[in-house]
Amino acid sequence: MGGFTLRQEMTMLNDHVSDAIDCPAMLVSAPASGQGKTTATAALARWHRQQGRRVRVFKTGPDFLDPTILSQASGQPVYQLDLWMGGEAHCRELLWQAAQQSDLILIEGVMGLYDGMSSSADLAMRLGLPVMAVIDGSAMAQTFGAIACGLAHYRPGLQLAGVLANRVGSEAHALMLKESLPDGLRWFGALPRDEDIALPSRHLGLVQAQEIIDIDTRLDRAAQALGRLQPDMPGAVRFSRPDLPIDQRITSTPLLGVTIAVAKDAAFAFIYPANIDTLRALGADVVYFSPLTDAALPVADALYLPGGYPELHASQLADNVSMRQAIAHHHACGKPIVAECGGMLALLDGLTSKEGQRTATWGLLSGEAHMQTRFVNLGMQSAVLPEGELRGHTFHHAKMASDLTPMTQTQSQRFNGQTESVYRVGRLHASFLHLYFPSNPAAVAALFHP
Repeated sequence: MGGFTLRQEMTMLNDHVSDAIDCPAMLVSAPASGQGKTTATAALARWHRQQGRRVRVFKTGPDFLDPTILSQASGQPVYQLDLWMGGEAHCRELLWQAAQQSDLILIEGVMGLYDGMSSSADLAMRLGLPVMAVIDGSAMAQTFGAIACGLAHYRPGLQLAGVLANRVGSEAHALMLKESLPDGLRWFGALPRDEDIALPSRHLGLVQAQEIIDIDTRLDRAAQALGRLQPDMPGAVRFSRPDLPIDQRITSTPLLGVTIAVAKDAAFAFIYPANIDTLRALGADVVYFSPLTDAALPVADALYLPGGYPELHASQLADNVSMRQAIAHHHACGKPIVAECGGMLALLDGLTSKEGQRTATWGLLSGEAHMQTRFVNLGMQSAVLPEGELRGHTFHHAKMASDLTPMTQTQSQRFNGQTESVYRVGRLHASFLHLYFPSNPAAVAALFHP
């Protein structure tokens, strides 16, 4: 399916789709974050792809970083599956479409198997997906089996297909872990402790694939290590066409003739593929530009400034004076700007690194931001806007201070969770909230309409 959008895929499939189709599929989870889910999922995707199979990979929950690795491994775009953020029908639609043209579907879980109000276990049980648990065995022996047993039986009805050990020290160590498993729990094998397989990370999570010079070498090495185990294909799962897919919810094209320029480079890279699909399904023409290197904006009716790492490129952003002036002119003309997290940070008066170095930024939004050494906020959020309710999530290391009065506050999905301010200055909409456009396409159309 390559780089096709949901609507293009639907058009190609119209003549030969099935309302229900069977496709081998498996959700890859773990007892906690940091166990090696992404490495294992990417290794599986790369190995099966090397065998000539068409592999689609999805990521559970809101994540911009792991999908870059998974996309590099599979050669296909990676979409998000989240029962709260996108809804069950949306998840079913994405999987059903993928099953039409795939030999294997892999879904990487989020955090630990049972963690969160919309957990990997919830998704697996709702959609009938078997689960492979990845457990870091580097500092344990027989307790490995106890953890596997707990994952398998904590919630009745979960299909734990088996266990893969990660960061194993030797063949003898692997055998010890295997022998600890209770009867009936499948051993998928062990990946060795190997720094040439490990994926580098920074403050928000894994480093993006495009920034890792030897990413393909690492993925091939991981696939080779996994290939020695000769992994079997997972069992087939039946995927049914949802009753109300997104293409039926988008019944008009209110953005027809509207050009939306999307910031996309090393500083602004947190873009859901489904967001771009939604804009195009609403009729918009989408073009990309780089605030880091381009001297001018493309001709556009609206701007989308997604999140990313402006704090790592603050000096280069500040030095690109012509781009700052172009964005200021766009704003002065009353044209829409939607800025999320990193996009909002770039619009402030200044951004200070965690080491205390301040850089003057674009100055369209009154305020200052200071980078912190730990997360300031993390979790699912919704925003009730004049255009309608939109869902998404927040994760950032920045603290912001502004004399502006927020238009509204987000609502946290988590009880007593920390909310986020939403700012409006003319047609400029800015917040730390990363919006998931399929949650309300009509509201998105209103946000971007000139």
